[in-house]
Amino acid sequence: MADLPSKAKYVIIGGGAVGAGVAYSLAKAGETDVVLLEREPTVAAVTSSQAAGLVGQVRTSVDRVKLAMWSVETFSSLQEDDEVNPAWRQVGSLRLALNDERVAEFERLKAVADEAGLEVHFIDNAAAKEKWPLLNFDSVKAALWCPSDGYLQPYDLTMAYVTHARRLGAKFATSTNVQNIVVEDGRVQSVVTDRGTIECEIVINAAGANAYHVAKSVGVELPIVPVRHSFFVTVHSEGLHPDMPVVRIPDITLYLRPETNAMLVGGWEPNSLALDVNRYKIDQETPPLEDDWDVLGEFGADLSPYIPKLDELGVRSVFKGWPTFAPDGKFLIGESCRVKGFVMAGGCNAHGVSGSAGIGRHVVESILEENPSEYVQSLSPDRFTESEWDWETVTEKAREYYSNYYAIGY
Repeated sequence: MADLPSKAKYVIIGGGAVGAGVAYSLAKAGETDVVLLEREPTVAAVTSSQAAGLVGQVRTSVDRVKLAMWSVETFSSLQEDDEVNPAWRQVGSLRLALNDERVAEFERLKAVADEAGLEVHFIDNAAAKEKWPLLNFDSVKAALWCPSDGYLQPYDLTMAYVTHARRLGAKFATSTNVQNIVVEDGRVQSVVTDRGTIECEIVINAAGANAYHVAKSVGVELPIVPVRHSFFVTVHSEGLHPDMPVVRIPDITLYLRPETNAMLVGGWEPNSLALDVNRYKIDQETPPLEDDWDVLGEFGADLSPYIPKLDELGVRSVFKGWPTFAPDGKFLIGESCRVKGFVMAGGCNAHGVSGSAGIGRHVVESILEENPSEYVQSLSPDRFTESEWDWETVTEKAREYYSNYYAIGY
Protein backbone atom coordinates (compact mmCIF):
# COMPACT_ATOMS: atom_id res chain seq x y z
CA MET A 1 0.00 0.00 0.00
CA ALA A 2 1.29 3.42 -0.94
CA ASP A 3 1.20 6.21 1.62
CA LEU A 4 -2.05 8.12 1.36
CA PRO A 5 -1.55 11.82 0.64
CA SER A 6 -3.64 14.35 2.54
CA LYS A 7 -4.26 16.40 -0.60
CA ALA A 8 -4.50 15.78 -4.34
CA LYS A 9 -6.02 17.63 -7.25
CA TYR A 10 -7.58 14.45 -8.65
CA VAL A 11 -8.85 11.37 -6.83
CA ILE A 12 -9.84 8.42 -9.01
CA ILE A 13 -12.07 5.78 -7.43
CA GLY A 14 -11.57 2.36 -9.01
CA GLY A 15 -8.42 0.52 -10.04
CA GLY A 16 -9.62 -1.36 -13.08
CA ALA A 17 -8.45 -0.74 -16.63
CA VAL A 18 -10.65 2.37 -16.92
CA GLY A 19 -9.49 4.00 -13.70
CA ALA A 20 -5.83 3.24 -14.41
CA GLY A 21 -6.29 4.41 -18.00
CA VAL A 22 -7.71 7.72 -16.77
CA ALA A 23 -4.75 8.14 -14.38
CA TYR A 24 -2.34 7.49 -17.24
CA SER A 25 -4.17 9.89 -19.57
CA LEU A 26 -4.18 12.65 -16.94
CA ALA A 27 -0.48 12.15 -16.23
CA LYS A 28 0.34 12.22 -19.96
CA ALA A 29 -1.59 15.50 -20.20
CA GLY A 30 0.63 17.01 -17.47
CA GLU A 31 -1.87 16.53 -14.63
CA THR A 32 0.33 14.54 -12.26
CA ASP A 33 -1.27 15.42 -8.90
CA VAL A 34 -3.35 12.27 -9.11
CA VAL A 35 -4.11 9.51 -6.61
CA LEU A 36 -6.07 6.39 -7.52
CA LEU A 37 -7.89 4.42 -4.83
CA GLU A 38 -8.67 0.71 -5.11
CA ARG A 39 -10.19 -1.31 -2.26
CA GLU A 40 -8.80 -4.65 -3.45
CA PRO A 41 -5.18 -5.61 -2.68
CA THR A 42 -4.30 -5.29 -6.38
CA VAL A 43 -5.52 -3.38 -9.40
CA ALA A 44 -7.63 -5.07 -12.11
CA ALA A 45 -8.93 -7.52 -9.52
CA VAL A 46 -12.67 -7.42 -10.23
CA THR A 47 -14.41 -6.78 -13.57
CA SER A 48 -11.22 -6.13 -15.56
CA SER A 49 -9.80 -9.47 -14.46
CA GLN A 50 -12.79 -11.19 -16.08
CA ALA A 51 -12.49 -9.44 -19.45
CA ALA A 52 -11.66 -11.33 -22.64
CA GLY A 53 -9.17 -8.69 -23.81
CA LEU A 54 -10.46 -8.36 -27.38
CA VAL A 55 -9.63 -5.06 -29.07
CA GLY A 56 -11.79 -4.21 -32.06
CA GLN A 57 -11.98 -0.91 -33.91
CA VAL A 58 -14.82 -1.56 -36.36
CA ARG A 59 -17.80 0.38 -35.00
CA THR A 60 -21.01 1.96 -36.24
CA SER A 61 -19.91 5.60 -35.88
CA VAL A 62 -16.80 7.56 -36.77
CA ASP A 63 -16.43 8.84 -33.20
CA ARG A 64 -16.43 5.32 -31.78
CA VAL A 65 -13.96 4.12 -34.40
CA LYS A 66 -11.60 6.98 -33.56
CA LEU A 67 -11.87 6.24 -29.83
CA ALA A 68 -10.91 2.63 -30.52
CA MET A 69 -8.10 3.70 -32.84
CA TRP A 70 -6.66 5.90 -30.09
CA SER A 71 -6.74 2.94 -27.72
CA VAL A 72 -4.86 0.80 -30.25
CA GLU A 73 -2.29 3.54 -30.76
CA THR A 74 -1.80 3.71 -26.99
CA PHE A 75 -1.49 -0.07 -26.61
CA SER A 76 1.12 -0.16 -29.37
CA SER A 77 3.08 2.59 -27.65
CA LEU A 78 2.93 0.85 -24.27
CA GLN A 79 4.03 -2.41 -25.87
CA GLU A 80 7.38 -0.83 -26.74
CA ASP A 81 8.36 -0.97 -23.06
CA ASP A 82 10.21 -4.26 -22.59
CA GLU A 83 9.75 -4.28 -18.80
CA VAL A 84 6.02 -3.53 -18.40
CA ASN A 85 3.61 -3.80 -21.31
CA PRO A 86 0.01 -4.89 -22.00
CA ALA A 87 0.95 -8.12 -23.82
CA TRP A 88 -0.63 -6.51 -26.87
CA ARG A 89 -0.83 -8.83 -29.88
CA GLN A 90 -1.78 -6.95 -33.03
CA VAL A 91 -2.87 -10.07 -34.89
CA GLY A 92 -5.83 -8.57 -36.75
CA SER A 93 -9.46 -9.63 -36.68
CA LEU A 94 -11.94 -11.43 -38.90
CA ARG A 95 -15.63 -10.57 -38.85
CA LEU A 96 -17.71 -13.24 -40.59
CA ALA A 97 -21.16 -12.80 -42.20
CA LEU A 98 -23.50 -15.77 -42.60
CA ASN A 99 -26.34 -14.04 -44.49
CA ASP A 100 -26.96 -11.23 -46.96
CA GLU A 101 -28.28 -8.80 -44.36
CA ARG A 102 -25.04 -9.13 -42.43
CA VAL A 103 -23.01 -8.61 -45.59
CA ALA A 104 -24.88 -5.33 -46.13
CA GLU A 105 -24.09 -4.34 -42.54
CA PHE A 106 -20.40 -5.11 -43.11
CA GLU A 107 -20.44 -2.83 -46.14
CA ARG A 108 -21.85 -0.02 -43.96
CA LEU A 109 -19.24 -0.69 -41.29
CA LYS A 110 -16.49 -0.55 -43.88
CA ALA A 111 -17.78 2.82 -45.11
CA VAL A 112 -17.62 4.18 -41.53
CA ALA A 113 -14.10 2.77 -41.10
CA ASP A 114 -13.02 4.35 -44.40
CA GLU A 115 -14.31 7.72 -43.23
CA ALA A 116 -12.43 7.37 -39.95
CA GLY A 117 -9.20 6.35 -41.66
CA LEU A 118 -9.18 2.77 -40.37
CA GLU A 119 -7.86 0.10 -42.73
CA VAL A 120 -10.58 -2.51 -43.26
CA HIS A 121 -11.22 -4.63 -46.33
CA PHE A 122 -13.05 -7.73 -47.49
CA ILE A 123 -11.06 -10.88 -48.13
CA ASP A 124 -12.23 -14.10 -49.75
CA ASN A 125 -12.84 -17.31 -47.83
CA ALA A 126 -9.62 -18.89 -49.02
CA ALA A 127 -7.56 -16.04 -47.57
CA ALA A 128 -9.59 -16.15 -44.35
CA LYS A 129 -9.06 -19.92 -44.13
CA GLU A 130 -5.31 -19.38 -44.24
CA LYS A 131 -5.61 -17.20 -41.13
CA TRP A 132 -7.87 -19.67 -39.25
CA PRO A 133 -7.42 -23.20 -40.68
CA LEU A 134 -9.63 -24.75 -37.97
CA LEU A 135 -12.68 -22.76 -39.10
CA ASN A 136 -15.26 -24.11 -41.54
CA PHE A 137 -16.02 -21.32 -44.04
CA ASP A 138 -18.57 -23.21 -46.16
CA SER A 139 -21.49 -21.03 -45.04
CA VAL A 140 -19.55 -17.75 -44.76
CA LYS A 141 -20.81 -15.16 -47.23
CA ALA A 142 -18.27 -12.43 -46.42
CA ALA A 143 -15.17 -11.90 -44.29
CA LEU A 144 -14.21 -8.41 -43.13
CA TRP A 145 -10.53 -8.10 -42.20
CA CYS A 146 -9.05 -5.42 -39.91
CA PRO A 147 -5.26 -5.93 -39.73
CA SER A 148 -4.65 -3.52 -36.82
CA ASP A 149 -7.06 -5.20 -34.36
CA GLY A 150 -5.88 -7.73 -31.80
CA TYR A 151 -6.07 -8.73 -28.17
CA LEU A 152 -4.22 -8.18 -24.90
CA GLN A 153 -4.14 -9.27 -21.28
CA PRO A 154 -6.31 -6.97 -19.09
CA TYR A 155 -4.15 -7.24 -15.98
CA ASP A 156 -0.97 -6.53 -17.95
CA LEU A 157 -2.62 -3.51 -19.56
CA THR A 158 -3.71 -2.13 -16.20
CA MET A 159 -0.25 -2.60 -14.72
CA ALA A 160 1.28 -0.88 -17.76
CA TYR A 161 -0.97 2.13 -17.13
CA VAL A 162 -0.03 2.12 -13.44
CA THR A 163 3.70 1.87 -14.09
CA HIS A 164 3.80 4.62 -16.70
CA ALA A 165 1.52 6.93 -14.69
CA ARG A 166 3.69 6.38 -11.61
CA ARG A 167 6.77 7.36 -13.57
CA LEU A 168 5.06 10.66 -14.29
CA GLY A 169 4.13 11.25 -10.63
CA ALA A 170 0.68 9.71 -10.11
CA LYS A 171 0.07 7.72 -6.92
CA PHE A 172 -1.84 4.47 -6.43
CA ALA A 173 -3.28 3.19 -3.15
CA THR A 174 -4.72 -0.33 -3.01
CA SER A 175 -6.48 -1.93 -0.03
CA THR A 176 -8.15 1.45 0.47
CA ASN A 177 -11.91 1.54 0.95
CA VAL A 178 -13.83 4.73 0.11
CA GLN A 179 -16.34 5.51 2.87
CA ASN A 180 -17.66 8.92 1.90
CA ILE A 181 -17.26 11.82 -0.52
CA VAL A 182 -17.65 15.19 1.19
CA VAL A 183 -19.60 17.77 -0.81
CA GLU A 184 -20.05 21.37 0.35
CA ASP A 185 -21.94 24.12 -1.48
CA GLY A 186 -22.45 21.82 -4.46
CA ARG A 187 -18.73 21.05 -4.92
CA VAL A 188 -16.52 18.09 -4.07
CA GLN A 189 -14.25 18.81 -1.11
CA SER A 190 -12.65 15.54 -0.05
CA VAL A 191 -12.76 11.75 -0.11
CA VAL A 192 -12.94 9.87 3.18
CA THR A 193 -11.35 6.41 3.26
CA ASP A 194 -10.62 3.82 5.91
CA ARG A 195 -7.00 5.02 5.79
CA GLY A 196 -7.59 8.75 6.03
CA THR A 197 -9.11 11.71 4.21
CA ILE A 198 -7.85 13.28 0.98
CA GLU A 199 -8.76 16.87 0.16
CA CYS A 200 -9.29 17.22 -3.58
CA GLU A 201 -10.74 19.33 -6.37
CA ILE A 202 -12.00 16.55 -8.62
CA VAL A 203 -13.27 13.02 -7.98
CA ILE A 204 -13.42 10.66 -10.96
CA ASN A 205 -15.81 7.76 -10.58
CA ALA A 206 -14.37 4.69 -12.33
CA ALA A 207 -15.77 2.19 -9.85
CA GLY A 208 -17.29 -0.26 -12.35
CA ALA A 209 -20.13 -2.24 -10.82
CA ASN A 210 -19.96 0.08 -7.78
CA ALA A 211 -20.08 3.24 -9.90
CA TYR A 212 -23.81 3.61 -9.22
CA HIS A 213 -23.20 3.61 -5.46
CA VAL A 214 -20.31 6.09 -5.67
CA ALA A 215 -22.47 8.48 -7.69
CA LYS A 216 -25.49 8.00 -5.41
CA SER A 217 -23.31 8.88 -2.41
CA VAL A 218 -23.08 12.47 -3.69
CA GLY A 219 -26.74 12.62 -4.70
CA VAL A 220 -26.26 11.76 -8.38
CA GLU A 221 -28.44 8.84 -9.47
CA LEU A 222 -27.43 7.23 -12.75
CA PRO A 223 -28.77 4.16 -14.59
CA ILE A 224 -25.59 2.07 -14.48
CA VAL A 225 -26.67 -1.56 -14.84
CA PRO A 226 -24.28 -4.50 -14.31
CA VAL A 227 -25.04 -7.31 -16.78
CA ARG A 228 -23.44 -10.76 -16.62
CA HIS A 229 -20.92 -11.76 -19.26
CA SER A 230 -19.17 -15.14 -19.49
CA PHE A 231 -16.60 -16.94 -21.60
CA PHE A 232 -14.53 -20.09 -21.39
CA VAL A 233 -11.02 -21.20 -22.34
CA THR A 234 -10.37 -24.66 -23.71
CA VAL A 235 -7.45 -26.95 -23.01
CA HIS A 236 -4.40 -26.69 -25.26
CA SER A 237 -4.70 -28.16 -28.73
CA GLU A 238 -2.69 -28.58 -31.89
CA GLY A 239 -3.57 -26.08 -34.59
CA LEU A 240 -3.93 -23.17 -32.16
CA HIS A 241 -1.25 -20.56 -31.61
CA PRO A 242 -1.21 -17.03 -30.12
CA ASP A 243 -0.64 -15.23 -33.44
CA MET A 244 -3.98 -16.26 -34.91
CA PRO A 245 -6.46 -13.37 -35.34
CA VAL A 246 -9.55 -12.62 -33.30
CA VAL A 247 -12.78 -13.92 -34.88
CA ARG A 248 -16.28 -12.50 -34.50
CA ILE A 249 -19.34 -14.31 -35.86
CA PRO A 250 -22.16 -11.89 -35.06
CA ASP A 251 -24.92 -14.01 -36.60
CA ILE A 252 -24.42 -16.56 -33.82
CA THR A 253 -23.46 -13.80 -31.30
CA LEU A 254 -20.05 -15.37 -30.60
CA TYR A 255 -16.40 -14.35 -30.59
CA LEU A 256 -13.19 -16.33 -30.22
CA ARG A 257 -9.48 -15.82 -30.07
CA PRO A 258 -6.37 -17.81 -29.27
CA GLU A 259 -5.22 -18.02 -25.67
CA THR A 260 -1.64 -19.22 -25.98
CA ASN A 261 -2.27 -22.64 -27.62
CA ALA A 262 -5.89 -22.83 -26.49
CA MET A 263 -9.14 -21.21 -27.63
CA LEU A 264 -11.13 -18.52 -25.80
CA VAL A 265 -14.86 -18.55 -26.65
CA GLY A 266 -17.45 -16.02 -25.48
CA GLY A 267 -20.81 -14.68 -26.51
CA TRP A 268 -23.81 -12.52 -25.79
CA GLU A 269 -26.65 -14.27 -24.02
CA PRO A 270 -30.11 -13.86 -25.58
CA ASN A 271 -31.69 -13.76 -22.11
CA SER A 272 -29.18 -11.68 -20.21
CA LEU A 273 -28.96 -11.51 -16.44
CA ALA A 274 -28.87 -8.02 -14.88
CA LEU A 275 -27.83 -7.23 -11.32
CA ASP A 276 -30.01 -5.10 -9.04
CA VAL A 277 -27.59 -2.49 -7.72
CA ASN A 278 -29.78 -2.04 -4.66
CA ARG A 279 -28.79 -5.55 -3.51
CA TYR A 280 -25.41 -4.31 -2.29
CA LYS A 281 -23.87 -1.14 -0.89
CA ILE A 282 -20.88 1.04 -1.72
CA ASP A 283 -18.59 -0.83 0.68
CA GLN A 284 -19.71 -4.30 -0.41
CA GLU A 285 -18.48 -6.58 -3.16
CA THR A 286 -20.77 -7.38 -6.07
CA PRO A 287 -22.74 -10.60 -5.57
CA PRO A 288 -20.72 -13.63 -6.73
CA LEU A 289 -21.43 -15.43 -9.98
CA GLU A 290 -21.64 -19.18 -10.48
CA ASP A 291 -20.59 -20.90 -13.70
CA ASP A 292 -23.66 -21.19 -15.93
CA TRP A 293 -22.97 -24.36 -17.89
CA ASP A 294 -26.26 -24.14 -19.76
CA VAL A 295 -25.21 -20.83 -21.32
CA LEU A 296 -21.62 -21.95 -21.90
CA GLY A 297 -22.90 -25.17 -23.44
CA GLU A 298 -25.03 -23.17 -25.87
CA PHE A 299 -21.95 -21.18 -26.88
CA GLY A 300 -20.13 -24.42 -27.65
CA ALA A 301 -23.08 -25.97 -29.50
CA ASP A 302 -23.55 -22.85 -31.67
CA LEU A 303 -19.85 -22.69 -32.52
CA SER A 304 -19.14 -26.38 -33.15
CA PRO A 305 -20.53 -26.44 -36.75
CA TYR A 306 -17.90 -23.83 -37.62
CA ILE A 307 -15.10 -25.35 -35.53
CA PRO A 308 -15.79 -29.12 -35.34
CA LYS A 309 -12.61 -29.60 -33.33
CA LEU A 310 -14.24 -27.73 -30.44
CA ASP A 311 -16.24 -30.84 -29.55
CA GLU A 312 -12.98 -32.65 -28.78
CA LEU A 313 -11.63 -29.97 -26.44
CA GLY A 314 -12.28 -29.84 -22.73
CA VAL A 315 -12.83 -26.60 -20.83
CA ARG A 316 -9.83 -25.43 -18.85
CA SER A 317 -11.34 -22.38 -17.14
CA VAL A 318 -14.43 -20.17 -17.02
CA PHE A 319 -14.52 -16.40 -16.57
CA LYS A 320 -17.54 -14.30 -15.66
CA GLY A 321 -18.11 -10.76 -14.48
CA TRP A 322 -20.48 -7.81 -14.22
CA PRO A 323 -19.59 -5.23 -16.92
CA THR A 324 -21.87 -2.20 -16.64
CA PHE A 325 -24.25 -0.99 -19.33
CA ALA A 326 -26.10 2.26 -19.83
CA PRO A 327 -29.62 1.97 -21.28
CA ASP A 328 -28.62 3.88 -24.43
CA GLY A 329 -25.41 1.93 -25.00
CA LYS A 330 -23.20 5.02 -24.60
CA PHE A 331 -20.44 5.75 -22.11
CA LEU A 332 -20.96 8.00 -19.09
CA ILE A 333 -18.13 10.51 -19.24
CA GLY A 334 -17.75 13.98 -17.80
CA GLU A 335 -18.66 16.25 -14.90
CA SER A 336 -22.12 16.20 -13.38
CA CYS A 337 -23.96 19.52 -13.39
CA ARG A 338 -25.38 18.50 -10.01
CA VAL A 339 -22.00 18.34 -8.21
CA LYS A 340 -19.03 20.36 -9.40
CA GLY A 341 -15.84 18.37 -9.49
CA PHE A 342 -17.63 15.01 -9.68
CA VAL A 343 -16.67 13.34 -12.96
CA MET A 344 -17.94 10.07 -14.41
CA ALA A 345 -15.89 7.42 -16.20
CA GLY A 346 -18.30 4.50 -16.30
CA GLY A 347 -21.10 2.66 -18.04
CA CYS A 348 -18.57 1.21 -20.45
CA ASN A 349 -20.88 -1.34 -22.11
CA ALA A 350 -18.27 -4.13 -22.10
CA HIS A 351 -15.67 -1.83 -23.69
CA GLY A 352 -13.89 -0.89 -20.47
CA VAL A 353 -10.64 -2.70 -21.25
CA SER A 354 -10.52 -2.29 -25.03
CA GLY A 355 -11.67 1.33 -24.89
CA SER A 356 -9.80 2.34 -21.75
CA ALA A 357 -7.22 4.56 -23.43
CA GLY A 358 -9.86 6.32 -25.52
CA ILE A 359 -12.13 6.69 -22.50
CA GLY A 360 -9.22 8.17 -20.55
CA ARG A 361 -8.56 10.63 -23.34
CA HIS A 362 -12.21 11.71 -23.41
CA VAL A 363 -12.32 12.11 -19.63
CA VAL A 364 -9.30 14.41 -19.87
CA GLU A 365 -10.96 16.31 -22.70
CA SER A 366 -14.14 16.74 -20.66
CA ILE A 367 -12.12 18.22 -17.77
CA LEU A 368 -9.43 20.28 -19.45
CA GLU A 369 -10.98 21.47 -22.71
CA GLU A 370 -13.11 24.60 -22.55
CA ASN A 371 -15.21 23.32 -25.45
CA PRO A 372 -15.19 19.50 -25.57
CA SER A 373 -16.22 17.86 -28.82
CA GLU A 374 -19.88 17.32 -29.55
CA TYR A 375 -19.33 13.59 -29.11
CA VAL A 376 -17.81 13.97 -25.63
CA GLN A 377 -20.62 16.31 -24.63
CA SER A 378 -23.12 13.66 -25.73
CA LEU A 379 -21.64 11.27 -23.13
CA SER A 380 -22.37 13.58 -20.20
CA PRO A 381 -24.12 12.06 -17.17
CA ASP A 382 -26.47 15.04 -17.31
CA ARG A 383 -28.48 13.25 -20.01
CA PHE A 384 -29.86 11.07 -17.20
CA THR A 385 -29.85 13.39 -14.17
CA GLU A 386 -31.80 16.02 -16.09
CA SER A 387 -34.43 13.64 -17.45
CA GLU A 388 -36.98 11.24 -15.98
CA TRP A 389 -36.45 7.48 -15.99
CA ASP A 390 -37.30 4.45 -13.86
CA TRP A 391 -35.19 1.45 -12.88
CA GLU A 392 -37.42 -1.18 -14.40
CA THR A 393 -37.29 0.44 -17.83
CA VAL A 394 -33.58 1.24 -17.87
CA THR A 395 -32.69 -2.25 -16.63
CA GLU A 396 -34.67 -3.82 -19.46
CA LYS A 397 -33.06 -1.45 -21.96
CA ALA A 398 -29.57 -2.29 -20.66
CA ARG A 399 -30.34 -6.03 -20.88
CA GLU A 400 -31.72 -5.53 -24.38
CA TYR A 401 -28.62 -3.64 -25.46
CA TYR A 402 -26.42 -6.43 -24.10
CA SER A 403 -28.42 -9.22 -25.73
CA ASN A 404 -28.46 -7.36 -29.06
CA TYR A 405 -24.76 -6.47 -28.94
CA TYR A 406 -24.16 -8.05 -32.35
CA ALA A 407 -27.66 -7.41 -33.73
CA ILE A 408 -27.95 -5.38 -36.91
CA GLY A 409 -28.91 -1.83 -36.08
CA TYR A 410 -27.38 -1.72 -32.59
